[in-house]
Amino acid sequence: MTKEMVIFSPQGMLGYGYPMKSLENGLAYHPDVIAVDAGSTDGGPHRLGMGIGGVSDYATKKDLIPLIKAAKERNIPLIIGSAGGSGANERVDALANIVDEIGTEEDLELRTTCIYADISIDTFQAKWKQGHVMPCGVGPTISERIIDDTVALVGQMGVEPFIEALKEQPDIIIAGRAYDPVLFAALPILKGYDEALSLHLGKILECGALAATPGTAKDGMIGILRDDHFLVVPANDERACTVESVAAHTLYEKSHPYRLPGPGGLLNLEDCQFEQHDKRTVRVTGSRFIRDLVYSIKAEGVRKTGYRTVFIAGARDPLFIKQYDTIKQQTLQEVKDYFPEVANGTAKISLKSYGVDGVLGALETNDDFPYEIGIVAEVTASTQESANNIAAYFRSVMMHLDYPNRVSTSGNLALPFAPPEFPAGETFEFSIYHLIEVDDSLSLFPMKTDVLGRT
Repeated sequence: MTKEMVIFSPQGMLGYGYPMKSLENGLAYHPDVIAVDAGSTDGGPHRLGMGIGGVSDYATKKDLIPLIKAAKERNIPLIIGSAGGSGANERVDALANIVDEIGTEEDLELRTTCIYADISIDTFQAKWKQGHVMPCGVGPTISERIIDDTVALVGQMGVEPFIEALKEQPDIIIAGRAYDPVLFAALPILKGYDEALSLHLGKILECGALAATPGTAKDGMIGILRDDHFLVVPANDERACTVESVAAHTLYEKSHPYRLPGPGGLLNLEDCQFEQHDKRTVRVTGSRFIRDLVYSIKAEGVRKTGYRTVFIAGARDPLFIKQYDTIKQQTLQEVKDYFPEVANGTAKISLKSYGVDGVLGALETNDDFPYEIGIVAEVTASTQESANNIAAYFRSVMMHLDYPNRVSTSGNLALPFAPPEFPAGETFEFSIYHLIEVDDSLSLFPMKTDVLGRT
């Protein structure tokens, strides 16, 4: 009889939603573990800086209830990684509170292990001064002041903390910032399955049905891991995995087509083979894992850069649109002349003009004349009041700026909202995006286990 392990990924991101029929189909495969990613840096640095999530608590709880009940009924672990968007400690605790609510409401006793990922600034400073911090691709230049200015810092844990947590047989694992594939690879590796195949399968499962066709992160995927290969099949009968869709997703979010570095080593996919197992299932072989001589984890830190105000408007006058480049430059110059902080660069205005070059910017090659454009101005400044003032003044200048052959006198712009400017709060940038060398893969990631739910 073929030895195998079944891993169920119900969706690409906790809170994105999934069809209940897909959940039923996925559970019919009798999974050994349910795992789901809950965070990402794709949305930028503000989630880590602000301590907020990428999805609502409502959506998180709605998605979790069926998953928790299904895992508990089947006595299999539910693993959640990068909790609450950023994976910071406060987001782990916030998700644990939601789990506690669900357990109480559903009369379930949930043994829950939380794994934390915050790194203290003092710890990072010490590692940096000892020469154990290295760049991670193209990232910010580091200095003692930049480290001191960092307001939130997490480490991206590898598979080892999950394996350690699984040994205690919890019902649920809620982990802070984590390397996405390890949520799915942890139980197989603990049970002796091939490390490379486990991690490669995790790479495909992490985004739910995004590796299927039609692809989406709002649906589930089944992974069936065996000794020398794995199979992937969508939970939704209306989707299929093809050689093209699975191979393409293997290339997703990678800087190199064959090499996928992560905590502790490199996943080498140069010799992988993708075969159509049946009309909805793909078989994968040939993954290899090359262990690093020195274990390193990625650190993600952010620092505050100011405040943001956003202004949105539309324009449809062809005379305005034909002269928009000149109007834009004249408006910016008038604002610069009025506000010293814009002139000296401590406050900035960023313009996107949808219909002209709002997506590609300077790379845009289509010079067709648009019949309408959407204008988005982003002002960043040292205070919210300053950002508000500059945005309002920018709007008033562009709204009433005269230009050759202008016919209208009541305003150049259509304003979809009142007020037309939106204070957007604090802004952040990644201040640390570096690798830290560590002697122990567990040392930066403390964990605790509590019984949540039923009282």
